[in-house]
Amino acid sequence: MTTVTKPHQEVKELAISKFVAAGISAEHAEKVADVLIHADLRGVNSHGVLRTEHYVNRIKAGGINPSAKPLFTASGPVTGTVDGNDGFGHVNADIAMDHAINMAKTAGVGMVTVNNSSHCGALSYFVEKAAKENLIGMAMTHTDKIMVPFGGREAFLGTNPIAYGIPARDNKPFILDMATSTVALGKILQHRELGKEIPVGWGVDEQGNAVTDPHAVKALTPFGGPKGYGLSVIVDIFSGLLAGAAFGPHIAPMYEGLDQPRKLGHYVCVINPSFFTSLDGFLDSMDQMMDELRQVEPAAGFSQVLVPGEIEQQNEERSLQEGITIASSVYKFLATP
Repeated sequence: MTTVTKPHQEVKELAISKFVAAGISAEHAEKVADVLIHADLRGVNSHGVLRTEHYVNRIKAGGINPSAKPLFTASGPVTGTVDGNDGFGHVNADIAMDHAINMAKTAGVGMVTVNNSSHCGALSYFVEKAAKENLIGMAMTHTDKIMVPFGGREAFLGTNPIAYGIPARDNKPFILDMATSTVALGKILQHRELGKEIPVGWGVDEQGNAVTDPHAVKALTPFGGPKGYGLSVIVDIFSGLLAGAAFGPHIAPMYEGLDQPRKLGHYVCVINPSFFTSLDGFLDSMDQMMDELRQVEPAAGFSQVLVPGEIEQQNEERSLQEGITIASSVYKFLATP
C-alpha cells in the first residue's frame, strides 16, 4: 500500500468538498471532516478520511439523511436525548456532548443519549472536547456484530468502543479510547494483505477455535476474555438499550444495506470535578499521577511507561507539523472532482 503525506488542512478541505457535493450542509460537512482529521492526526487512520468514500456512498444510496436536523430534548435537569434524524453520527454525538458539557457546568453532571444516528467516528474527539473545558468526558457507542461473547463460537457483539477524557493542568488531557475487542478488525485485514499470521487470541473460526490464519477469522475475541465481554455488553446497554436503539446482532451492518438508515445509538456523560472536590487540587493530582506513571521503571523491551493516549498525542503534534499520512488511493478519491 502506497501512502502520501499532506497538510491536514488541505485534506480536510477536500473531505468537506466531497460531503457538500453529496448534499450535506457546509456546517455538517465541516464537523464530520473535523472528526475524521482528528483521527488521522492521531495516527488512527481506521477512523480517518478513508471513511469518506463509504459515507458518500451511503448518502447516495439513502442510508444517511443529508438534510438531517438533529433535535435535542431535555428530559430532566441533567439529562437529555438527541434524535439524529438518520444523519451523521459525528454531528449527533457532538451536539449531545455540547449539551452534556453545558449541563455539567451548571449542575455538576450531564448525560445525553442519541438515537436514529450513524457511525460517529473516533470517540476521543468528543471526550477531549469535555476535557479541554476542565470537565471529565465519557462516551460509548455500539457497532454491528463482529465479536464473539466469551465462551461463544459466533459473533454477537460489536467492537463497542468506550472513551474517557480527563483534564490535567500542565499535562495534556488523559485520553483513553478503546474497543472492547482484542484488536480492531483492520488489524486482521492488514495481516491478510501482508500474508502474515496473526497472534493466537485475536480471532476465531466458525467453531469458535482460536486461529493464526487471518483468512480463517470469522469473528474477533473480547480483550481479557470475560472482562472485555462484560464491558462490551455494558456499552450495548448504555448506547443501545438506554438510547432506545438495537443491540448486538440486531444492529444494522455498516457495509451492507447502504440504502437503510442504521439507527445507531450513542451515550455521552460529562462530570464537573469542581462539584466533588477542589478543581485546582484535582488538576494538580492528575498531573502528579501522570508524571509518576512515566517515572515507573520500564520493563525489558520498553524505554518508558506512557500514559494512555500519549502515543496518539505525540502523533498529533508531529502530524500538525509534518502533515498526515494516508493511503494514496484515499487521497486520489478525495482529490478527484
